[in-house]
Amino acid sequence: MIAEPPLLAISELTVEFDTGSRPIRANDRVTLDVQAGEVLGIVGESGSGKSVLCRAVLRLLPEPPARIASGSIRFRDRDLIQLAEADMRRLRGDAVAMIFQNPMTSFNPLWSIGDQLTEGLRLHRGLERRDALAAGIELLTQVGIPSPEIRIHDYPTEWSGGMLQRAAVAMAVATEPAMLLADEPTTALDVTIQDQILTLLLDLQSRTGMALVIVSHDLGIIAETCDRVVVMYAGRVLETVTSAVLFARPGHPYSEGLLASVPRIGDSGRHIEPIPGQPPNLAELGPGCPFAPRCSYASEICHQEPVELREIAPGHLSACLFPERIEAS
Repeated sequence: MIAEPPLLAISELTVEFDTGSRPIRANDRVTLDVQAGEVLGIVGESGSGKSVLCRAVLRLLPEPPARIASGSIRFRDRDLIQLAEADMRRLRGDAVAMIFQNPMTSFNPLWSIGDQLTEGLRLHRGLERRDALAAGIELLTQVGIPSPEIRIHDYPTEWSGGMLQRAAVAMAVATEPAMLLADEPTTALDVTIQDQILTLLLDLQSRTGMALVIVSHDLGIIAETCDRVVVMYAGRVLETVTSAVLFARPGHPYSEGLLASVPRIGDSGRHIEPIPGQPPNLAELGPGCPFAPRCSYASEICHQEPVELREIAPGHLSACLFPERIEAS
């Protein structure tokens, strides 16, 4: 049986920012794929390149100072890097949509919720204003906004952060995209609202069959929602594996460190061990593993030799020279 090609395939993607002296690599030879209907998690500390990667997929990075230095981004076997800007505009918000980090800054305060929610329907589906407004009311109903026929005429400043995040979800799924990029979709929301937003996203994903990419630094969210996980650090992919295996048998010391630093309810006797040191300066990375200065398993070669992703078990990729040292510890 021939395997279906991935919906999204990113290969050796390098994204640089010009700082005036030397370029900063925010994404360094990133390779990953997303299957149709899959829920993929991308996890890592702040500054690991997760948000840059999502914006690069939709070519939303400001150029300059940003530039895609090398690699490819293929969606439905079309190279998005080579796509004309007019074609990218037709793709954004239609086949591929994105939920941005902060709902309070995702909306234009001068436009009503309804105008912004229905823009994609009018642009991509050609709906007249009245039909688009009716569809917008239905979308707000689906995401749990009370009295949507009234609230759709409000302005963003009249809504809470939780309501705006629900509206952002509604706006993103309005055109029934094949893939949704959710960049920290629960940032700045309280725990109850976080759970509601995640439940909503997973319900929409289940009903529509879209691929869902959830970017987060919260391992609890990743464990609860994702089929597979990509672990990023210093702009690089360090590990790719199913969620179940990651939490049971991490294959990279950085992944192990992230898991060890998460508190667990009811485990009061367990000592939480933070990862020592600080994330590296991307302008001063050496030739070896970027995590080596913070890694308790590192040997001298780890600081000197470039480390590539390799398969350490079926479907389990790790950019570590000595993954067996984790299991032996």
